[in-house]
Amino acid sequence: MLSTVQLGNCGLAVSRLCLGTMNFGEPGRGHQGDWTLTLDEARPIFQAALAHGLFYFDCADVYGLGACETVVGQLLRELAPRDQFVLSTKISGPMGPGANQAGLSRKHVMEGIDACLARLGLDYVDQLIIHRHPHGRPGTPLTPIEETMEALHDVVKAGKALYLGASSMFAWQFVELQMTAERHGWTKFVSMQNHYNLIYREEEREMNPYCAGTGVALTPWSPLARGILTGTYKGGFDGGSTARSQGQDRQRTEGLYRGEMDFVIADRVAEVAERLGHSAAQIAIAWLLSKPEVTAPVVGVSKISQLDQLVAATEITIPDEDIAYLEEPYRPVENLLSIGTS
Repeated sequence: MLSTVQLGNCGLAVSRLCLGTMNFGEPGRGHQGDWTLTLDEARPIFQAALAHGLFYFDCADVYGLGACETVVGQLLRELAPRDQFVLSTKISGPMGPGANQAGLSRKHVMEGIDACLARLGLDYVDQLIIHRHPHGRPGTPLTPIEETMEALHDVVKAGKALYLGASSMFAWQFVELQMTAERHGWTKFVSMQNHYNLIYREEEREMNPYCAGTGVALTPWSPLARGILTGTYKGGFDGGSTARSQGQDRQRTEGLYRGEMDFVIADRVAEVAERLGHSAAQIAIAWLLSKPEVTAPVVGVSKISQLDQLVAATEITIPDEDIAYLEEPYRPVENLLSIGTS
């Protein structure tokens, strides 16, 4: 069974892993439509997650353009009492062509959370996460951060979300949001869902230390580097071995991972995994959990066997010399936020 941990300095308890749900919804709908699992295909995975003590789930309005939330909400309502799971969803991604259907204006925050709850079939979410900084979506208005933070505070005070979280942005931007909330007596963020794994470690410079020092939980996304660290890509992007790595998602993966040492590090993960008798995915997760500032990585699976392996990874302790060996090849890469994508 997974252990439970406190989500930063708030009172909410979560499981040591969070199940990301981007790949559940309606096949063919949304940017991940070519590797989406249906409700019936997702059900046994959710059942297995709950049986493992994994009760923390993450979704977003933009996943499947709402289809993900519909599936996730139906399954959670079917499988568990409301007080026995923790659910986060995210807003700000484009939900249509309209000028106000994206971003973090007061209008979109208020309309967005109501639409999320309607699709989920719930009265509230445990955590509402802003899916990037208010100025982090190209093509959307530069909403004043005070407008965004007050609107989010009002969502919490209305009982539609219990806590607030944020996702990838510059550390200085996150500090500015937190200080704005503090200055006005508004609700602050309790978590940061940032991009952090063995081949993308730029967050170790500023964001991770800031969150560790202020009691903000880290719940990294893409802990397996979209399959690179599991060996899905056999030494290069031409070697994709799954539907996801062979489909349109490959372009997104290539955009995120540009480091010259990416596949060198992946090879070391495979080497250490073989020597220690684990899978590469387990070593990648165990490495992340060796960092005390990390609370609950957001993991994605398409099979129960993958989930079983990742749950087992939470019990693995990697020897210090192997951690050093895994980390040694890393070379600084361009911060993805600097080039307008993350």
